[in-house]
Amino acid sequence: MLREEGDIVDEKPVMLIVDNVEINRTALGRFFEDDYTILAAGSGQEALSVLSSGTVNVILLALEMPGMDGFEFLSLMQRTGKSSEVPVVATLEHIDHESEAKAMEMGAADFITKPYHPTVVRSRVRNVLGRHENEWRKLLQMAQDQEIVEMKRYMDTDTLTGLYNRESFYRKAAEVMKSNNGTLYDIVYLDISCFKVINSLFHMETGDVILKAAGFYLSAAVGESGVCARLEADHFAVCIPDSRLHIEEFLQGLDANIKSLGINHNVRFFAGIYPVQDPFLPVDRMCDWAHMALNKIKGSYVKRYAYYDDSMWEVMLREQTLVRDMEIGLHEKQFRIYMQAVYNMEQKKIVGAEALVRWIHPVIGTILPSYFIPLFERNGFIMRVDRYVWEGVCQLLKEQKDKLGKVIPISVNVSRLNFYNLDLLQFLLDLVEKYELEPWMLKLEITETAYMDEPEKIISVIKEFRTQGFVILMDDFGSGHSSLSMLKNLPVDVLKLDMSFAHEVSHSRRVNAILKFIMSLSRELDMQVIVEGVETKKQLDIVSELGCQDIQGYYFSRPLPADEFMKLLEEQEQEEQRAMENEEPQEKKPRRKRMK
Repeated sequence: MLREEGDIVDEKPVMLIVDNVEINRTALGRFFEDDYTILAAGSGQEALSVLSSGTVNVILLALEMPGMDGFEFLSLMQRTGKSSEVPVVATLEHIDHESEAKAMEMGAADFITKPYHPTVVRSRVRNVLGRHENEWRKLLQMAQDQEIVEMKRYMDTDTLTGLYNRESFYRKAAEVMKSNNGTLYDIVYLDISCFKVINSLFHMETGDVILKAAGFYLSAAVGESGVCARLEADHFAVCIPDSRLHIEEFLQGLDANIKSLGINHNVRFFAGIYPVQDPFLPVDRMCDWAHMALNKIKGSYVKRYAYYDDSMWEVMLREQTLVRDMEIGLHEKQFRIYMQAVYNMEQKKIVGAEALVRWIHPVIGTILPSYFIPLFERNGFIMRVDRYVWEGVCQLLKEQKDKLGKVIPISVNVSRLNFYNLDLLQFLLDLVEKYELEPWMLKLEITETAYMDEPEKIISVIKEFRTQGFVILMDDFGSGHSSLSMLKNLPVDVLKLDMSFAHEVSHSRRVNAILKFIMSLSRELDMQVIVEGVETKKQLDIVSELGCQDIQGYYFSRPLPADEFMKLLEEQEQEEQRAMENEEPQEKKPRRKRMK
């Protein structure tokens, strides 16, 4: 039975018979009506309408028709891509090799001629559909294979940079090193200094641009001889032959690539390098060792890279212990505040102090800040320790005020990471208000490195602090990065000279000359100078002769626990009271009247 356009069809394959002669359509339809749903069209235009209205699995097409003949129909199917979707079997009234060849070139899958033999016709159509099915399955398999390749690539790579991700880097680097046994390789672990700051100062898109540019450079620098990856965030790893790694040139090229982006920020990459000795060791362990080397110098202004050595393993174990215990240490107040007095030579008394912190670990014992402060600056925990110290100092200042009736100011360190907290100023204002203090009583110490990281931002923040009444000290002045331009631009009140000046002043004419110049310059700039690290009488005499009046160092006092420092202040106050009592003014004796 023939079905016309619009009839409901069942689940059988659909055959479209296109012929302008109705008897041909009927005859062909009877051959296939048991196995196919038959649609019929009397012209090429009508066939196009049937094709557009539903699914057709195979077409029997008469080549010779008035109007749009079979050749025009085939040509149109080729242009629209339909010939690859629906196989066409051309029908001819008689054998015509020229027409057959033309039809085949135009996309016909096969052809049949009159007289139609039922078995031959059905076999030819079945074969055409079988071939088409096979081709379709091949295409489907190719598409699936490509999809698997794309999925695997997606799983193996970092979507932002296109580099390998962590797991695929471990696998690929191991393959490269094992397959080139005899070639020496290096694992390089790279990180951007203060990348979180970049994201806070700029949009996230800026950070993404930096990461993409870094990924492009690393991929080009490594080439086909190694492997590179973005492990996470701003952490990258490279596996490269040792002969190709010229680390200084490598970092310079990376710097130049980032600078070309025109971002108004000093983006610095640091690198840790592990020279591979055994390529059969796990690559993740190699990366850990390279990361250890990186942590040794990250944030430094002197070194940009470091090589792993066995001593770093001991450091890592110690640092892991500190990181494990730091939260509970802060909660249990294992961090103790110590005070180191500042003496004024002219007044001959304590005029200030610097708050220092010690970690009294229940197992390890006393841990000096030189061990845990750099670690806490790297992991961000320093900001919480700073605030803990600030509050403890404010409590001590309040105790001074209540017991002595006056306050000797105390300076606290402000880590550079704190300058990127938007609530820093408000936090300190709230703190001094909570303990009924004035801002000048809590002096703030910053380091040169904080200024060097973000000069404009630091200057802006310091101006806000000074406007609110806080006194700003520059710590470690002269430790290697100071310059006259910094003094010109940075609005600080006090310079704390690095202790190296005091240590060298007794045997270096140059240091003497520099100290004398600094003292003269500070008077011109109306800035106070404190000399740190004075330990001997000889050092004290020399710096005093050069005009340094405010001294901090072991010669006068080691860092003392807060309660001992408070006793020292109480004793000083008592001595001052006794001195005042002993200085009562002498009364003038009345003159005797002269007797006449």
